[in-house]
Amino acid sequence: MDETSLLDANAAYYRAFAARDLGALNDLWAEEGCSCVHPGWPALVGRMPVLAAYRDIFRNPAQEAVTTRDPQTLIEGADGRVFCIEEVGGGLLLATNWFRWSGERWRLVHHQASPLAPPPTRREGKRSLH
Repeated sequence: MDETSLLDANAAYYRAFAARDLGALNDLWAEEGCSCVHPGWPALVGRMPVLAAYRDIFRNPAQEAVTTRDPQTLIEGADGRVFCIEEVGGGLLLATNWFRWSGERWRLVHHQASPLAPPPTRREGKRSLH
């Protein structure tokens, strides 16, 4: 239940996605209490609708690769969250991957990714408000 094992579970999620490995995702997602919000999609609630969405994404030959960076963790009791930046097709998303400790390993219960605005640029001669 430590940060290293949580980050390993998060990395396993992205490896499965990159490999389009529905079997690995099936193994990673919890048996119940699952939800997912892909960018621009309605909320998916329940293990079957979540896994069906990944199956459909994997069938899309135009699906762009996802790379991640800057993971930050938050562990509270049996819940662990990983917040990270996803890069997809040159755009940035902020992702939350919420895991629950099953007694043996971290299992994914929620994934959500939403567009991340680029940081403001500071122009010469202009002062930042922050």
